[in-house]
Amino acid sequence: MPLSKPTADRDPIHTRRITCSGYRRDDGLWDIEGHLVDTKTYDFPNHDRGQVKAGEPVHEMWLRLTVDDELVIRDAEAVTEHSPYRICPAITPNFERLKGTQIKSGWRKAVHALVGGVHGCTHLREMLGPIATTAFQTIYPIKARRHLKPNSSPADRPLLIGTCHAYAADSDVVKRLWPAFHNSATAAGTGDK
Repeated sequence: MPLSKPTADRDPIHTRRITCSGYRRDDGLWDIEGHLVDTKTYDFPNHDRGQVKAGEPVHEMWLRLTVDDELVIRDAEAVTEHSPYRICPAITPNFERLKGTQIKSGWRKAVHALVGGVHGCTHLREMLGPIATTAFQTIYPIKARRHLKPNSSPADRPLLIGTCHAYAADSDVVKRLWPAFHNSATAAGTGDK
């Protein structure tokens, strides 16, 4: 179901599109790519670019992370195709600093330490959240199929359990998909114990 109808007339001003895609490579690694485009519905003057026309990208940036099965970043490439300032593309090589980090709990903090503030680009950094989710959505189902076992042990507990409402340890979804890991004693909304 879409959002409810707005209660007032509106004029569109700004659109941000972020598209992320995940690819399996023939060398066993994965490429996760993000593309960000910001546009305005009006023309405006820009010191470095002259005039930015309505619908022309204010920002257009690309980011590719090459990761392994454990979500360790093996390579990173960033490109700034459109930006409001000539200086913006100069920071893209810094995103190579992400090599060797692992997308896991605490990764956002590591990202900030490596490419946060003046050491990075706000817009490229913002793409890293959707890219991380895309990496998980790309890799986890393939990896899970490879390691499907009829009698799982506690060590094989699915990583998804406890990550959201649907995957709460006491949910019907967990009960159906992973009955061995279902915990009906866990209070609803408290997650996994």
